Amino acid sequence: MRPPRIGVAVLTMGNRPAELRALLDSVAKQDTAIQRVVVVANGAPLPELPEWVTGVELEENLGVSGGRNVALRTLREFGDVDVLVDLDDDGLLIAADVFARIAELHAADERLGIVSFRIADETGHTQRRHVPRLRAGDPLRGGEVTTFLGGGHSLSMRMLGETGGWPEEFFFAHEETDLAWRALDAGWRIVYEPQLVLQHPRTSPTRHAVFYRMVARNRVWLAKRHLPALLVPVYLGVWTGLTLARTRSLGGLRAWFGGFAEGVRTPCGPRKPMRWRTVWRMTRLGRPPVI
Repeated sequence: MRPPRIGVAVLTMGNRPAELRALLDSVAKQDTAIQRVVVVANGAPLPELPEWVTGVELEENLGVSGGRNVALRTLREFGDVDVLVDLDDDGLLIAADVFARIAELHAADERLGIVSFRIADETGHTQRRHVPRLRAGDPLRGGEVTTFLGGGHSLSMRMLGETGGWPEEFFFAHEETDLAWRALDAGWRIVYEPQLVLQHPRTSPTRHAVFYRMVARNRVWLAKRHLPALLVPVYLGVWTGLTLARTRSLGGLRAWFGGFAEGVRTPCGPRKPMRWRTVWRMTRLGRPPVI
């Protein structure tokens, strides 16, 4: 059996040319050959790229979800990629065997849909929010999980063909959870592999001006799209309580509740509630879909 062929997708806003070039250099230094690399300039001019990289320039910023779907469609048109790896444009692969490990993991398990990298800063520290499970005290503990990190991950192209791509309505925030829930409901596995490291500067999600509104709106949309009716008020109630307990900014709370109201009153795409056996599976994995 031949090893899975790997394609890489990177989104950029054109404002990190040095970081993007460093990332592409780290991709080129991998000890396993990759099939394709696509860089999508999301509403910005394409920066100068190596000749082995396919560039796509979008006139409009389509958000994380829309931009990643453009990269996905581009790789799919080539027809020679089995596993897609998404990487943040300010990330860096610090080991040379990342793609070799990814290929081994996907080759060993035909129902492995998603592999989540570990995100670590220059000191090797992993922020708690970058561990894709509730019990996040040990970022070096890997295993099966129910979601994944947007900054660095691999996706089975066969899985994407079955479940669909990124939710373009979301634009930014919780698009990974939406994709993860669809994958789990279709019987695919998600694994967090901490030995796959993407070095990334330490950041706060609130650096984005639209953070609070998008997070709240998209949580409501997640519930409306994917949860059984009995769990919708539970999920939204839990997250409302957590937000009130955690948020210290009155402006942030106003934006959050504005986004929540927007999510309630606006359409979010087709509704397809997950099966109760998927709810039970997620519960056994340590994160029932109410938190």
